[in-house]
Amino acid sequence: MSYFQRLFVNALTFISLAVLFPNMIYVSSIWTAVMASFVLSILNMFVKPILSILSLPFTLVTLGLFTFVINAAILKMTSFFVGADHFEFSSFGAALLVAILMSLVNVIVSEHNSRR
Repeated sequence: MSYFQRLFVNALTFISLAVLFPNMIYVSSIWTAVMASFVLSILNMFVKPILSILSLPFTLVTLGLFTFVINAAILKMTSFFVGADHFEFSSFGAALLVAILMSLVNVIVSEHNSRR
C-alpha cells in the first residue's frame, strides 16, 4: 500500500471512530483527520522507533502487547501537535482503544491489498 493510501485509510479511520465513539475521540473536520494522519505518520517515522527500543524489555515481558501502549502514546502526541481544539482523545484509555482498532483496520486493509 502506498503512503498516500495509508494516509487516506488512517484519516477515514479517525473519522469513522469519531462517529462511532463520539465521547472518546473528537475530530473537527476531514482536513483535521488528514492532518492528524500526516502528523501520525511523521511521529511513527521518527519517534516510534526510539520508544520501541527504549521499551523493549516491557515489550518482551508482555509478549508484544506493550506496542499498543506505545501506539496510544503516539496518538496522544498526535493530538497534542494537531491541537486539542481540532483533534483529541478523552483519555489515555480511549487512545489505547483507538490504537488497537487502528491496528486492526490497517492489518485488514493491508491483507486485502496484498491479495491483489
